Amino acid sequence: MPSRWSERRKRFRGIVSGDACIHPGSVHDPISARIAAELGFEVGMFAGSTASLTVLGSPDLITLTLTEFAQQALRINRAAELPLLCDADHGYGNALSVMRTVEELETAGVAGLSIEDTLLPQAFGSGDAQQILSLEEGVGKMQAALAGRRDPDLVIAGRTSAIQITGIEDTIRRAKAYEAVGVDAIFLVGVKTRKELETIAPNLKVPIILGTATPELSDRAYLAKQGVRICLQGHQPFQASVQAIYATLKALRDGVAPKDLQNLASADLIKRVTRADDYARWSKDFLGTKR
Repeated sequence: MPSRWSERRKRFRGIVSGDACIHPGSVHDPISARIAAELGFEVGMFAGSTASLTVLGSPDLITLTLTEFAQQALRINRAAELPLLCDADHGYGNALSVMRTVEELETAGVAGLSIEDTLLPQAFGSGDAQQILSLEEGVGKMQAALAGRRDPDLVIAGRTSAIQITGIEDTIRRAKAYEAVGVDAIFLVGVKTRKELETIAPNLKVPIILGTATPELSDRAYLAKQGVRICLQGHQPFQASVQAIYATLKALRDGVAPKDLQNLASADLIKRVTRADDYARWSKDFLGTKR
């Protein structure tokens, strides 16, 4: 029997297996997901970085737990019909933890997720230098992710930052190895130029997700021809929300009267994104409340 998440997963898989490249809307909570859906974004992107910022108010240092991440993903999925792609970081531990991560995020309703081969959290004494898992451990994590999947429509992407750490040849080697064990897509982080993409892409048969949209990699028609189906643009909506809250609170603290505040959401927008009309109807139907 199909789950409540089946239709959105089928939509997401259709995008990944299609012939166009889309930009997902970066979302971090139920309201941002509803706004992205209203504006016509085909996919929502929920990153580990924005999850840490939203849930903990801390930078992306892998201090967020799987439980916290999955709970926020569920809140987002429950609030909007937007297919949600999640950056599940390193799977919160070893390969067995990766299995658990897939089980929890599948239950939380995500349409797709990525597991990466970066050594996380940061190792003692490593300074600012990123480190990467051995190829064998990376392959084991991808196999574990696939073993943890129950819904065949859930998309699992193997993610690698190797191009920034060990170079382009190792990136190709890892991507091909992850593809060989059965991941649905390869998520590349750190690709900055067309030359880099054109060196990697011909070696892959599965679709590509790009984690960086540099000016050189901003043409979606070009990206589609290279096999890129999803290209992230960053997480500016969260940054914008922080700035708006800061500016509003500062204005109030500085003595601006509430009636004189600028750039506030209209009553109509608040009504739409909170689904006030639905709640009014439900209140009438179930509580006998007069509208």
